[in-house]
Amino acid sequence: MNKNNAYRSILYVPADNHRAVAKVLGSPDMLGADCVIFDLEDSVTSAGKADAREALRAALEGERPNGRILVRVNPLDTQWGAEDFLAVLAMMPDGIVLPKVEKAADIETALSAFEASDAPASIRLWGMIESPLALMNIGEIAAMAASADPRLEALMLGTNDVALLTGTPLVPGRAAYIPWIMQCLAACRAYGLALVDGVYTDLKDMDGFQAECEQGAAFGLDGKSLIHPGQIAACMAAFTPAEADVLEAKAICAAFADPANAGKAVLTVNNKMVEFLHLKAAQRVLVKAGLTDATP
Repeated sequence: MNKNNAYRSILYVPADNHRAVAKVLGSPDMLGADCVIFDLEDSVTSAGKADAREALRAALEGERPNGRILVRVNPLDTQWGAEDFLAVLAMMPDGIVLPKVEKAADIETALSAFEASDAPASIRLWGMIESPLALMNIGEIAAMAASADPRLEALMLGTNDVALLTGTPLVPGRAAYIPWIMQCLAACRAYGLALVDGVYTDLKDMDGFQAECEQGAAFGLDGKSLIHPGQIAACMAAFTPAEADVLEAKAICAAFADPANAGKAVLTVNNKMVEFLHLKAAQRVLVKAGLTDATP
């Protein structure tokens, strides 16, 4: 299993929760999550931010589990943002999560900070879409993936923040949110970005959580943000393609990779006609399955 290109389950862990941080880092597979985001922002009080940053630095000095480790910093225009950014770069995570992105300039500022710090390209950037202005500017934000530094890799929906700022309740089915979610998905797909769904905060309502996971997967989202390890299994089940779909995707990829089919635009695989568009769809299935032969 290769989690380098998988975004199915993204577990938030407060950086000042030492027990939770140790539990994740002590698990060989990060409790089964594809990615973990250690949070220095919303889940840490103003008074505790410096201590949380230092505790996380110390925790990440040890051996790391299999999976992607990211850190959510405070916005760069806050009193903690610049110090967070520099300190986290020194921790060498797989990525930095930038909250409260509202316009392309916010991504550009972060990319400039990466450049000024001479950060390796392996440290990617994820942006959070959490406000009405961000939703209005989603196209220009996603387009930053095509900038000179193509470090932007994924966008994350902050649906609870959107609910607060718009006054639009998050109810079962999220009917009012579907246009916003799909507009974000279209922008991400236009520029090759992953899109991760927002958190589900009612830890006791596993039926509702599962339904929202299945909805996100049906919409075509790449995964979901999680706030508790108990949500990982259901999330992974919803966002991992069925075995039959994986086998079909492997067969399509193998057929196009066969030298005997070089130069052919249309093939027959398992008695079905397939074209290059089916190859791209098959590659996406393998990405979502987290397989080693997946192609981004």
